Amino acid sequence: MVTNRSDMQSAPLFAAIDPADFGAVIAVERYGTRANTFDRFIRETHLHFWDPTDSAYIPFDTPFDMEQQTIVPMDMVAELRTAVADRLTERQRIKFTNEVARWWLSSLLHGEQAGLLLASSLCHLLSNPGAVEYAANQAREEARHVTAFSRYIGLRWGRPFPAGASLESLLAELVSAREVDRKIVGMQLLVEGLAMGVLSVLHRRCTDPVLKRLTQLVMVDEAFHHQAGRIWSEHALPEIGCAQHDALEDWAASCFRVVTSNLVHPDQKRALYESFGLDCGWVRDAMREAYTGKQRRAELMKDNQVFHILIRTLHHAGIITKRTRHLYAVWVDWDRLGAESGDGLDEPVTDGMDYLKEINMARGRVGHGASAPVMTCPT
Repeated sequence: MVTNRSDMQSAPLFAAIDPADFGAVIAVERYGTRANTFDRFIRETHLHFWDPTDSAYIPFDTPFDMEQQTIVPMDMVAELRTAVADRLTERQRIKFTNEVARWWLSSLLHGEQAGLLLASSLCHLLSNPGAVEYAANQAREEARHVTAFSRYIGLRWGRPFPAGASLESLLAELVSAREVDRKIVGMQLLVEGLAMGVLSVLHRRCTDPVLKRLTQLVMVDEAFHHQAGRIWSEHALPEIGCAQHDALEDWAASCFRVVTSNLVHPDQKRALYESFGLDCGWVRDAMREAYTGKQRRAELMKDNQVFHILIRTLHHAGIITKRTRHLYAVWVDWDRLGAESGDGLDEPVTDGMDYLKEINMARGRVGHGASAPVMTCPT
């Protein structure tokens, strides 16, 4: 941790200072250490500006019949491929599907709120003024995600589900962590990577045009946010010693177990099941009976890119090595992943950039000579 003011000129890009040492925060030497590494992403913020309270960006008033339509196809809901479906009427199955979508979106909302707080906390921790400006920029964008998801959930359901216990614990740990490395790996790579996976599946398969546009615009922002994780892996990770790298890698694997549990473990949806008169233990047993090891893996890999994208992100960042690859094997085919050249995110992100550029040019926010940047999506 950089607290000696004489060390500031040589401090690495992701070095931290003690936020309680206000003298170090306003040391005159600090202002002259600003790196330009993040300047392109900061400059290009206006290219993907959007306002969740402005219907020109997202037409939230578009109607959707929650009684007759499902926001996502029923085949995306694992419980409805088990004996659970037999206990529900057709009308209840529609509602159950929409409630599961509400639960997914509520988890995204809580993650965005944590992302806002974590980015804000990096403004206090990071030493380099350029990195601080990037963190502040991200905090602003996370804030609009919170507004957007809050508004969508409010319109469709009234209120979100509370965070699951495991997710809440992880997010609290990330926000309160004082180690920059854990904040970057935990949020910029792991939680953001998970969110990108969830968003990509929802964008591709949801039937509500409002949610389709909302997920696309959030994906555009997240593609930029992932760049911070990539930059960290290029600048900071090579400087970490073997013991510290192993500890960080093991910690990331434990975090991965938490986020997978939050998405797939029935215990996390207890309140949802009980609202349909379903016992959580019975649902858990029904799912265990329906999903054998091979079938479970096949179902997960058939349509669910959620963990696939996250694992790609961690692997290419150097957070997953041969030491821990086996811990992720149930969720990904390593041979297939190694042969892939992309993850299908470039098209919706590029289309989203074009959509925003057209609106922002018409409003004078973007010069007519400006062109959308070529983004590198999570790899």
